[in-house]
Amino acid sequence: MTQWYQLQQLDSKYLEQVHQLYDDSFPMEIRQYLAQWLENQDWEHAANNVSFATLLFHELLSQLDDQFSRFLIENNFLLQHNIRKSKRNLQDNFQEDPIHMAMIIHNCLKEERKILNCAQASNEMEVGSVQNTAAGMPDKQKELDAKVRAIKSNVTEVEQDIKTLEDMQDEYDFKCKTLQNREHESNSMSQEEYKKEQLNLQHMFLSLDRKRKEVVDKIVQLLQITEHTQAALINDELVEWKHRQQTACIGGPPNACLDRLQNWFTIVAESLQQVRQQLKKLEELEQKFTYDLDPITKKKQVLQDRTHKLFQQLIQSSFVVERQPCMPTHPQRPLVLKTGVQFTVKLRLLVKLQELNYNLKVKVLFDKFRKFNILGTNTKVMNMEESTNGSLAAEFRHLQLKEQKNTGSRTNEGPLIVTEELHSLSFETQLCQPGLVIDLETTSLPIVVISNVSQLPSGWASILWFNMLSTDPKNLSFFLNPPCAKWSKLSDVLSWQFSSVTKRGLNADQLSMLGEKLLGPTNGGSQDGLIPWTRFCKENINDKNFPFWLWIEGILELIKKHLLCLWNDGCIVGFISKERERALLKDQSPGTFLLRFSESSKEGAITFTWVEESQNGKSPQFHSVEPYTKKELSAVTFPDIIRNYKVMAAENIPENPLRFLYPNIPKDNAFGKYYSRPKEAPEPMDLDGPKGNGYIKTELISVSEVHPSRLQSPENLLPMSPEEFDEVSRMVGPAEIDTVVRTMDQPSRRAGPQPAFSLFSPLHTYLRHLSKHLRTCLFRSIGKAGDTELGWDCQHLFFPCLQGEG
Repeated sequence: MTQWYQLQQLDSKYLEQVHQLYDDSFPMEIRQYLAQWLENQDWEHAANNVSFATLLFHELLSQLDDQFSRFLIENNFLLQHNIRKSKRNLQDNFQEDPIHMAMIIHNCLKEERKILNCAQASNEMEVGSVQNTAAGMPDKQKELDAKVRAIKSNVTEVEQDIKTLEDMQDEYDFKCKTLQNREHESNSMSQEEYKKEQLNLQHMFLSLDRKRKEVVDKIVQLLQITEHTQAALINDELVEWKHRQQTACIGGPPNACLDRLQNWFTIVAESLQQVRQQLKKLEELEQKFTYDLDPITKKKQVLQDRTHKLFQQLIQSSFVVERQPCMPTHPQRPLVLKTGVQFTVKLRLLVKLQELNYNLKVKVLFDKFRKFNILGTNTKVMNMEESTNGSLAAEFRHLQLKEQKNTGSRTNEGPLIVTEELHSLSFETQLCQPGLVIDLETTSLPIVVISNVSQLPSGWASILWFNMLSTDPKNLSFFLNPPCAKWSKLSDVLSWQFSSVTKRGLNADQLSMLGEKLLGPTNGGSQDGLIPWTRFCKENINDKNFPFWLWIEGILELIKKHLLCLWNDGCIVGFISKERERALLKDQSPGTFLLRFSESSKEGAITFTWVEESQNGKSPQFHSVEPYTKKELSAVTFPDIIRNYKVMAAENIPENPLRFLYPNIPKDNAFGKYYSRPKEAPEPMDLDGPKGNGYIKTELISVSEVHPSRLQSPENLLPMSPEEFDEVSRMVGPAEIDTVVRTMDQPSRRAGPQPAFSLFSPLHTYLRHLSKHLRTCLFRSIGKAGDTELGWDCQHLFFPCLQGEG
């Protein structure tokens, strides 16, 4: 079952989230036609490899051609046209930048998985809450549904009452005119009959007056219910949705879709529109017939003003930013915009009225403090075709910001750096209907404008801090006096930074270590501990020369580019203090190791620490290799580094000390599926042609050189005399060295007769010197015995160095 098929089985609120993932740059119809194929490709790899991305781009075009052929056979002209148009759009958008396409598809598939997981979790929660609901627990959404249905029902009831009232008034008017006509006719009726008719008209008038009062009272009650319901929609539901949107923007759970909210808003708006028409009808009836103390005359203006105010308030509140400003190049980092780089933003009107289609022209404006020019089309008409669910929407896809030089003033008067200056985009439109003009305006969440991509991490930190602690989008002076954050909130936000770009957030142990870094070892576990903004983003952390957030940012980049699979599999402990690390390893088998992030690298680095058996009954020894940065991991994958890592002492045989990933997973079981496959040399096609290029192939591995006391003490490492060297060279050729030594070396490890080689020691000495001569190792640093970080080197041609046995 494809992921796409599973998505289509979800409720509408989740389907709306899926709709939001796709636009014209990569339309949903392609996702539909090529569902299986798209899910089978490695888009994550393509997003980081231009050649692979180009290959997949051309394969995708080929898949579209195949789909077009199927539509051709079916004589489906419309689908032929659509798929041909989609192909042209893909070529126009991604022919020169296939990596961008791969990034979009990878992000869409990833977000789809999040939506599926969210839906499954929601279903489990609903199953668990059935008993509570059945026991009479209040259900907010059901209450709102009931109130909205009551409004619609009451409007229908008033509509029927007005029709009845109109019939009663017509009948009364007819009777009055008939009586007047008969009154002018001589001998048409007796005095008694006339009084009887007058009495009858009097009863009709009283009934008419009661009905008018009844209708007016029902409209008053209807507007009261509408006002309370509308307040709940605007002040509760909409505010909660906006808060969830803030949370989703900084990596939190996906925001619930707007469909249900739009349905409520639309029903209330339609009801108010009907009330406006009903009041006009009452006014028409009043113009035809009125009297002293007429309830329509008495309350007409109040009801009209109240209805107008409610409708205006509802329409103004329904104008929202459905998708906050975001650069397509950084979909996980919305609200940080770089000058000269395109960004997108989507507006939506939660009131779905057909008469508003193509009547609302939206204009984009920048805030009035620090001036920027908005490049691109900054006006657009809202229409129902812009969205997939028929709502009124307008999406701006090609906007850019360009700073005006030497004009305007800074957003804030305080000494704020660029990445702390908050701005906002405003969107304006006007609703014009007969007798009704409503100005609509909404603003984006605060944005940070940068001019260099190096400012992105600091800008994103500002967005995190604001949306974690403030719900007022107009508070652009927030960083003049930024509040402290509780660790309980900040820990969630930090975990979201990992779960939003990987499949795994931070667990309690990892967060505990980070809490200690920010709050100190004594307060690290306090959920109520307060972290100042400067401590999070500006001050150097502990004794390092960089702040906490830039350290986290470097690790995130390292994971995304080089360690994603290992992180997702849970192989990396990551955030752990050295004390806690040793406490975990001390009782483990020798060779047990764990992976953690370096605390001393701003750019992000990873190391491994292993435990060795104690010597002479002493405490176990722990050794940590010098951390690997993205520079080294770009040359060799981390699983290959772990597989090939060697430790050597003097001229002993290099050995790999890594055996078990903590707690007790055999190394190859944990990392084997990620090892690089050996490359097979292609067979030459021309047997008479040149063979090779004359070079010996090399392999990049990591080696640490340590003091001989770390391993068994070597013996008989005296150099050979020239005579010994000549004798060994005469007896054993270089190609036979490994076989001879293996034959000699094995018996030396067990009791029993030794092989009859008179040159046993000189041979070993020769082999040691030969291997030492052939190895070309450059050791960047030399470690010490005991607890230390070992030097490493990953660029040499490795030949085994053999350990002497005496």
